[in-house]
Order: sequence, then structure tokens, then C-alpha cells
Amino acid sequence: MLRQDRTGRVAIAPIERGRPGAGLLAHVLVNKYADHYPLYRQSQIFAREGIDLDRSTLGGWIGQTTKLLEPLADAIGRYVRAGQAIFADDTPLKLQAKKKCATARIWTYVRDERPWASADPPTAWYKFGTDREGKHPTSHLGQFKGWIHADGCTGFNDLFGTEDVHEMVRMAHVRRKFVDIFQSQGLEIAEEAIKRIALLYRVEKAVRGKSPVERAALRQTDAAPVLDDLEIWLDAQLNRISGKSELAKTIRYALGRMKKMRGYLENGFLDFNNNCAERSIRCVALGRKNYLFAGSEGGGKAAAIAYTLIETAKLNKVDPQAWLTWVLAQIADHKITRIDELLPWRCAASAA
Repeated sequence: MLRQDRTGRVAIAPIERGRPGAGLLAHVLVNKYADHYPLYRQSQIFAREGIDLDRSTLGGWIGQTTKLLEPLADAIGRYVRAGQAIFADDTPLKLQAKKKCATARIWTYVRDERPWASADPPTAWYKFGTDREGKHPTSHLGQFKGWIHADGCTGFNDLFGTEDVHEMVRMAHVRRKFVDIFQSQGLEIAEEAIKRIALLYRVEKAVRGKSPVERAALRQTDAAPVLDDLEIWLDAQLNRISGKSELAKTIRYALGRMKKMRGYLENGFLDFNNNCAERSIRCVALGRKNYLFAGSEGGGKAAAIAYTLIETAKLNKVDPQAWLTWVLAQIADHKITRIDELLPWRCAASAA
């Protein structure tokens, strides 16, 4: 459908046989997936302004808009998979079924190299899955070669069984278990473990923002001895306590994870934590408190596309609504082979 913009230029409307312009579509998308307004609330807000827009109409617009934007989300996915290391996590999302809601998943894959002073733009790529089976991350990351920061999710096991993909676990889960025991039981061993782990965090604070070479050198000097001592000390504590106690279970958990943690000592492009993946999940957690569930598998996929675009724009300090308005005004007749020109950091560069 052709329309004239304010300058009189003839342009292709973002969606076929659709009345809404790029600005309105971007507004609806950002309101739902960035500001967490369910469609029925948006419909009520429009009604107060004298505009009759049923939520089914808004839902149709979101479906068509995210379908149009899917190649751009795919481009972000390719960019994420081209990195040396990515951060991965997942979170549940209710999926409406015939009799009752099923539990689906939103997977997030983040490429953020700012901690090691890289100038490459940060990105967050989301994918929807109807369950938590390992086939999903295997499909998402089938072409990836490098390191994955993950939190022990068994869904990644098939990937970690290959020579091309390596696992980097994080210390936060280990520390959290010792904190829980100390808070509930006040055990001195748990308190001492927390203090020793704090020394490792101190090193990470010192290396943040430095180059990979500098990070690896400092970790070898300052962190490796602490990690070695921690492992030896924890192993020795097992002989002092009941093997069936919660503390013993936590120590065995910690010792098992440390074997998969040592990669960060030699590779400065790895991080000690998976915090950026956890941060990327917050938008989904906030959204599901308001819209509660995805109405269909198509709705879940639309959400993943929207989160990919909006959260990536925010990571690059780009206003998601302004950027999506800019994209939707031209993507319908934009060459698919040049889709990378529409990425949010390209928009920021063109506006500078």
C-alpha cells in the first residue's frame, strides 16, 4: 500500500492493507515490550483519546510488524553468534493452550564485550521455545564456535559435548548457596567460603574495562592462587562435616563447578559472571507480570523478535521507539541483502 509522507514523498506502508503508520506501530510495540502495557490497557488508553482500537486489532498489528522486522532480529542473531563468547539464560513464559496454560521458554543470548574494552556493539538476541528441551539452544547456536557463559542448564549439554563450544560457569551461583547456608545456619565454614570468594570478586573489579591480555595476566597473578587455595580448602572441609549435610552438598557443588570455571583465568575475553544475561531476562519477567501469557506460539515468537530489537537498542543507548519508527518507515522496500544498514548502532551513527 502506497502513502505520502509529510514531505509529499510516496512511501510503502509498513504493513499491507494497514492504516497505521510507522510511528504508531513502533509506539504499540514499545508500549507492550519495553513499558509492559498489555494490549487491553493500550486499547483503553486509546479509547480515552477518542480512538477506537480493539486489542485484537493491536495484536494483529504486532504480529504483522514483528514478521516484517524478523530479518532484522535474524541479523542480530548472526552478529551474536559471530562473537568469541556469549552469555546465555532462559526464563519461563506461560503459553495459552486448549485446556490450561503450558510452560514455554524465552531464551536469551547476549554478546557484550564492553567489560574487556571492545568497541563492538552489545546485543541481546531472544528466541522462543515451547519447552526447555536441549533441542532449542542446539538449534539456536548450531553454528556457534566459542565460549558460552551459562548457569548449568542441562539444555546446553549437547553443545558442550562438541569441540567447538566451551562452557564457562559463573561463581555467583556458588556464592549464593554459601550465603543461604550462612544466613539460615550461621556456619563458620560458609562464612569463610564467602570471604574467600570475595577476594576473587575484588580481582574482577580491578580487571573490568581492561584489554583481554591485561585481564588474563592479572587473573593469573592475583586470582589463580586464590581459586587454587579455595578449592584445596573446600575439599579439606568435607572431612570435617557430615557428608549428608546441606553444607557438604554445597561444597561438592562448588568443587564440581570450579573445574568448569578455570577457563576465565587464561582467556581475558571471558567474564566471571553471567550478569548481563540475567539483566536481559528482566524485561520478560516484568512483561509477564502484566500480560501474563503468550496467546499462541506465534505470539511467543513475536515477543522474542520484539525483545531482541528493543533490548538491543537500549543496550546501545538508542531510543527504541525512535529507531523502530525509522526502521518501519523504510524496511518494507529495503533490500534484504543490506539489512545490516538498519541495525540500531547504524541509526545512531547516521543521526550523529
